[in-house]
Order: sequence, then structure tokens, then C-alpha cells
Amino acid sequence: MFALEQISSQLMLFLMLYGGAAVVAIVLGFYLLLRKGNAIVAGITTPMRLRRWAAAFFFIAGLGHIWWYLFYIFSNDSHSWGYVAAVVLDCVTLLITISGMLLSMLQDRKRPVWPIATATIPIVMLGGLQIVWPDIDFITPAIVYTFVLYVSFTIYMVVAVRQYGRWLRDNYADLEHKEVWLSHTLLLLFLLLVVLYGFSDDTLAFFFFRIADFVLFGLLLWRVETLPQLEIVSVPDEVVQKAPAIPSGIGQLLKEHCVDTQLYLQHDLTLAQLSAAVGVNRSYISQYFSSQGQNYNTYINGLRINHFVNLYQEAIAGQRSYTVQELASESGYRSYSTFSLAFKQRMGQSVSAWIRECASKIEA
Repeated sequence: MFALEQISSQLMLFLMLYGGAAVVAIVLGFYLLLRKGNAIVAGITTPMRLRRWAAAFFFIAGLGHIWWYLFYIFSNDSHSWGYVAAVVLDCVTLLITISGMLLSMLQDRKRPVWPIATATIPIVMLGGLQIVWPDIDFITPAIVYTFVLYVSFTIYMVVAVRQYGRWLRDNYADLEHKEVWLSHTLLLLFLLLVVLYGFSDDTLAFFFFRIADFVLFGLLLWRVETLPQLEIVSVPDEVVQKAPAIPSGIGQLLKEHCVDTQLYLQHDLTLAQLSAAVGVNRSYISQYFSSQGQNYNTYINGLRINHFVNLYQEAIAGQRSYTVQELASESGYRSYSTFSLAFKQRMGQSVSAWIRECASKIEA
């Protein structure tokens, strides 16, 4: 046990950061479990599965910090069986809870976490062997296996996020806060930091990881609070393959019930809502869009961008004052950033560049 006068200012700062991270993590865990609404973005209902996994991660992180906090004060013996057991428990529980969070962000289907939990069994076994036979190095194969597991999971998540992105574009026109690839990239990097942290003994690295704790907590809370609950609709490939030919007249029905009525201006319009308005099964509409070389997202955004162009031309012709943000809102976009991205994808250039080009043509 350290005497108070033996504790350096550097160690004191480290222990304060460690204790602060523990308190923040546990508070956030209770917040996600007990609070029904969102504090960051009100009006969004986040997936309960995600909130529970995130809360579990915060509790695991907080309790782990408390355990290591006590360990550094009362023991600090990196050769003890307690140290090995704590490292193994830390690694396994964090890998499982972070994986659970990442998987629960993908709402196209419910992906199980048990394969990840099963894959961590060798880490537990190697840790147990290290405790029983401390003179034999079981840590090196544990490190190698952990990195192999990390790389394998990362590859799986790349494929899963791409599948999720295709599902989003087939079912949703407004993708703001629904896409998760950036959050997954950052969280996977933090997962790598967690893995590296367990095998680092550099003092400067310790302080870096403590600051990274707070960044990770903030990023994760933002992602949980902004990701909306989405409708899970997946059509098995065999059902699509056995489906009869696309009924004729879907294009005309879309024109009558979506284009002419300007249904596409409705915020957060989904494929399910469109199919109900048109009166055609959603799988048939999806097949129709595919036959046209597009998906639901590009179809709706194409109509909205055309609407924006018409509004802009009318404003210029009538010499009326306008702002691009107002026209974008009138064209069905709640977020200007979403509109800007959709415009560039549709027109091949930014909104400002397109407006300058239109102005130069008028002056000429």
C-alpha cells in the first residue's frame, strides 16, 4: 500500500483521471437504463437493445476502473494471479459489450453476440493456464489470439455495415443519423486501443488512454442518443427469387400516388409508407426500383432534388428573395447537410457550384 507522501503528483493525476472515468461511466450506465427519453436529441426513440448494451459497457468500464484503481493503490504487482485474472476479465467483458453495441446499431437484422462470447473462451483458458503455471509464457499466445479475434471481427463488421447501408437505401429516404459507418470506424479504433492498453506499460500511454476514455464515453453516448429505432424488414433471398414477375403499372401508380400528390416531400418517408400509399407490396416496389437501376433512396431524393430545382427556377424567374436552406426544407429535407449530399450525388456538383453555373448562364 502506498503512503500518501509517497504518491507523486503524476500518480495522483493518473488516479484522479481513473476515478473520474469510473464515476462518469457508472453514471452514464444508470442514465441509459433509467431515463426513457433522450437528452441530446429529444423526440428520437433509440433502440432499447442498444441502450442496454451501452449501459452494460459503461457498467463494465466503470467497475473495471474501480478494480484497477484499488489494485494500483494496494498491490500494483503485475506478476500476481490477481493481475492476470483482472486483465483477462477486462479484455473479455469489454470485447463482448463493445461488440454487442456495434452489432445492435445495425438494425437490418438481429445479429447474435454469442459467437463473440464463445470466441473469447481461449483467452480465459490461456489466462487460467498463466495463473496455474506462472513460469510458462501463456500471455504471448493470448495477445496473438486477441489480435486475430479483433481483425476477424473488424472484417465481419465491414461486411455487415455495407449490408446495413444497402438496407437503409432500400427502405429510407432520409438517412440523417441512421448511417453508422463513421461511428463504427471510431469505436473499432477505440476497441483496438482497449486491446493495446491491456499490454502497455508506458506511463505516457496510460495518460493517453485515460483521456481516450472520456472521448469514447462521449462518442458512444452521442451515438446511442441520436440513432433512431428503425423498422426491421428483411426479405429472404429465396422469397425474392420465387416471387412472380413484377406487376405492370407500378410506374404509373408511383406517378399518381407519389409524384402527382408530392408525397415525396414528407419527412422520413419510408418504403413501407410508400407501398401502403401506392397499394403495392413493398417487395414488388423494391424489385421495380432495381429494374430501373436505382433504389428507394435515390428515387425519392431524385424527386426532391428536381423539386428544389423547380423552386429555385421559379424564385429566380419571379425575382423573389430566397435562401437555399428554405428551398431545401420546402423540398422535403429536414437537414441541410442531408440535402447537400443528396444534391451532389444527383447533380454531380455542389449546390453552390450549381447555383453559380446557373447565374453565369443567366448573365450570358
